[in-house]
Amino acid sequence: PLEELGRPRIDVVVSCSGVFRDLFINQMNLMDRGIKMAAEADEPLDQNFVRKHALEQAEELNISLREAACRVFSNAAGSYSANVGLAIENGGWEDEGQLQEQFLTRKGFAFNADKPGMMEQQADLFKSALKRVDVTFQNLDSSEISITDVSHYYDSDPTKVVQGLRDDKKKPMSMMADTTTANAQVRSLSETVRLDARTKLLNPKFYEGMLSTGYEGVREIQKRLRNTLGWSATAGEVDNFVFEDANGVFIEDAEMQQRLLDTNPNAFRDMVTTFLEANGRGYWETSDENIERLQELYAEVEDRIEGV
Repeated sequence: PLEELGRPRIDVVVSCSGVFRDLFINQMNLMDRGIKMAAEADEPLDQNFVRKHALEQAEELNISLREAACRVFSNAAGSYSANVGLAIENGGWEDEGQLQEQFLTRKGFAFNADKPGMMEQQADLFKSALKRVDVTFQNLDSSEISITDVSHYYDSDPTKVVQGLRDDKKKPMSMMADTTTANAQVRSLSETVRLDARTKLLNPKFYEGMLSTGYEGVREIQKRLRNTLGWSATAGEVDNFVFEDANGVFIEDAEMQQRLLDTNPNAFRDMVTTFLEANGRGYWETSDENIERLQELYAEVEDRIEGV
C-alpha cells in the first residue's frame, strides 16, 4: 500500500539482455505481473506513475491498460544484443540515428505474462515507454570486466535513444552502480567513464602490462580505445581529455608509437583510425597539428602493412 511505501510508485522500463531472458524468464514473469498490478491499482496518478503512464500509453496507442503496462523488454527469442557494439567496432555506421534505430528494433520485444513463452515485437510501445524516462541506469558487477573491456555495456545503453525520443529532447541523467565490492557505490556514467579511463587506458601499469604480452596486448589497448568511442556514440559521456591524453600517450610519444607499430601494425592502424573517427564524428576536439600527424601516420602504417 502507498501508506506503507511512503513515496510515489516509480515507473521503470527494464531492458534485459538475451542471456538474462534465457536464464531468468521466471523473474521476468514476476516483474511483469508486479508492474501490471501497480498499473491497475486504484490510486492517485500523482502517487502512481506506473498507472499514470500506462493510461497515457493506452490512449496514445489505442491498446488495453494491461498491454500498455508492459515494461520488460529484450531481444526476440534466439537473438542477442542490439548489435550497436558490432557497428561501432567495424566503423560502418553513418550516424547516431542508425545506432538508435538498431537498438529500438532489436531490443523492442516485450515480455507479457499474459502470453507466456512469447516475446512480441512491440517497438511502438517500447518507444512510448522510453520517451518518458528521466534516468538511465546500469549495474557494473564484475571487477574483472569494466565498461571498456567489452562492448556489452554501451551496446545496452539507451541514453541517447531516450534523448531522441523525449518530446523536449533533454538527455536523461545516466547513472552506473558499482557493485564490484561490498561497498557498493552509485556514480554518474561520466564519472565512471573517467574512472575507467584513468585505471585502464591511461594507466601506465595497464598499458605497459598489455605491451609486455606482445601482439595481443596492443589489440587489447586498441579495443579499449574503440569501446571508449562507443560510449561517446551511445551516451556522449566521454570527456575530451580522455582522447586528448590517450593521443598524448600513444601517438605523440615517438618511442611508444614505434613500439606499437613494431608489435602489432594492424592494431596500431586501427588505433589511429579510431582517433580520426572520434574527431570526425565530433567526439574529440583537438589541434589541426594532431589531426595532420594522425593522417600522415595512417598513410605510413598502411604502407608498412602493404609492404610498400
